[in-house]
Amino acid sequence: MNAISVRKENNRYVATIAGREGEAELVFSRRAPGVVSADHAEAPMHLRGTGAALALVEAMVQDARANGFRILPRCPYVAWQAQRHPEWADVMAG
Repeated sequence: MNAISVRKENNRYVATIAGREGEAELVFSRRAPGVVSADHAEAPMHLRGTGAALALVEAMVQDARANGFRILPRCPYVAWQAQRHPEWADVMAG
């Protein structure tokens, strides 16, 4: 199993994997009071398939629940994951 670490900095979530170079990111922006747009997720080729991108979305969902905001899934990857995870409906907007 990959040791994925996720942190939030400025307007992005960043995932790294122990023992691997590079980072995956999920860029977001504030759209309205209580609404944050998940704009773009990207992982370098050597991190794809590791679970790093999913860990980013999961971190954003946890953050939304903890801080009372909804996520507008503008990024195709985030929208796809939202469809696969109906249990996230409470924090998804639009």
